[in-house]
Amino acid sequence: MSGGYCAHPTLGQPPLEPEPRPDDAGCRRPASRRRRSRPRSIEGEPMTVQITAEDIAQELGISVRGPVLTADAPDYAAEVAAFNLAVSQHPLVAVGALDAEDVATVVQVARLHGWKVAVQTTGHGAMHPIDAQILISTRRLDAVDIDAQAKVARIGGGVRWAAVVPAAAEHGLLPITGSSPNVGVVGYLMGGGLGPLARSFGYSSDYVVGATVVSGTGEILEVSADAHPDLFWAIRGGKYELGIVTEIRVRLIELSTIYGGALLFGTDDIERVLRGWAEWTLSAPDAVTTSLLVAKFPDLDLLPPFLRGRQVAMLRFAYPGDPDEGARLAAPLRALATAEQDAIRPLASTDLGQIHNDPTDPGPSWLRGAFLSALPAEAASILLETFTAPDAPYTMLELRHYGGALVESAVDSAVGGRDVHIAMGFGGFNPTRFADLPSAADALLDRLEPWLAPETNINFTGDQFGARHPLAAWSDEKASRIAGVQGRYDPDGLFHWWDAGERGAVGAER
Repeated sequence: MSGGYCAHPTLGQPPLEPEPRPDDAGCRRPASRRRRSRPRSIEGEPMTVQITAEDIAQELGISVRGPVLTADAPDYAAEVAAFNLAVSQHPLVAVGALDAEDVATVVQVARLHGWKVAVQTTGHGAMHPIDAQILISTRRLDAVDIDAQAKVARIGGGVRWAAVVPAAAEHGLLPITGSSPNVGVVGYLMGGGLGPLARSFGYSSDYVVGATVVSGTGEILEVSADAHPDLFWAIRGGKYELGIVTEIRVRLIELSTIYGGALLFGTDDIERVLRGWAEWTLSAPDAVTTSLLVAKFPDLDLLPPFLRGRQVAMLRFAYPGDPDEGARLAAPLRALATAEQDAIRPLASTDLGQIHNDPTDPGPSWLRGAFLSALPAEAASILLETFTAPDAPYTMLELRHYGGALVESAVDSAVGGRDVHIAMGFGGFNPTRFADLPSAADALLDRLEPWLAPETNINFTGDQFGARHPLAAWSDEKASRIAGVQGRYDPDGLFHWWDAGERGAVGAER
């Protein structure tokens, strides 16, 4: 049997055009054009024993417009691939949803059969393999609409920031985006989202004004502060197992230019720059957001000579204001040491991603993160000793300064870790060292324990949890509230993200 199933019952024919959708807010069921198949028992045996992935795929292929794929389909591997290639995805069935009705149909059928459902857009947040379940790919939900008068963007569930930023820029507007334009909007926002302008504008999820969400019962909900407010609270920072967001609406700001970029320092200056920057953060201007990356590059011909086989420090800077004032504010950082390259300059909002220059191509990675309440000289010494050691298994250390500025912009949402001083991320990209990283990371965090913050935002945790439940990313009060929302909107526990005890290589959406 072929692994791919046509989205329409007549093989080789184009899918039907979707019926007009009702405009009612609140809840709507999948359109009536979809035939409801009843689960089948085979030879009188219980359905859960006899039904195979092919049976489920065939049933979904009748009522879902998008592609429905099993493992032997030619397009299956591309459909399920994560951005982090160290994570191998093996769902029994993958569905490429074309709209919210497709998502709702899959959820309803999965609920009848007792199958778990996972969702993926870009796979930047992949933390462990997806097995023995249905994976819904939302990447085809790619619509972007900018309401310039209302300063609101309507963004499909599969859209990356790279599509939103230029569309908004045509109107002199900007979303509060992440450091990487390549990251999916929805996954980033559902975790909170801390980007290169966070000290100026706060968490990105604070700008969410509404969303379309498919619940664990297959209902399509229009969610806002006035409709399903408990779910609206939770999707802004609560991240997982709350529902599948097929569209999200975000408020935009008026901003077309930024003063920002990065300074590149050589190996001999890493200690001076890290210590000097850590001291500078104690009195940093509120409108300036900075981060420091210490990275070790392999000796490969594909890299430019100034990076090949070297360990360097990159100090990033972002100021959403006048370039002359920005240059004045950046002067103390430029004075820390002589930069080999100085790329801090006026930037168009469409070039915001050049500040961090995050990778755009998929690759294997193992990352972990933690929030720090302080970065004193003793903690800086531990980091320098750990990450500049010749035999260290790590490839990179990233330190992002927020300095408590996120508290002032706080809205009532599920976001955890607003009072963070430094957001720390670290890990490696060499698969031959992945086995060494979990124990090394545990030892590092043990040494940093005096300065660890009580909460680490869920987008930064990486492999931190190990066998602990991810609700540890929030306060007890928020964790309990999130769990309550999960129970109300997914009463059967249909949505699947985390399994106790798994410690796979992980990704990040920042």
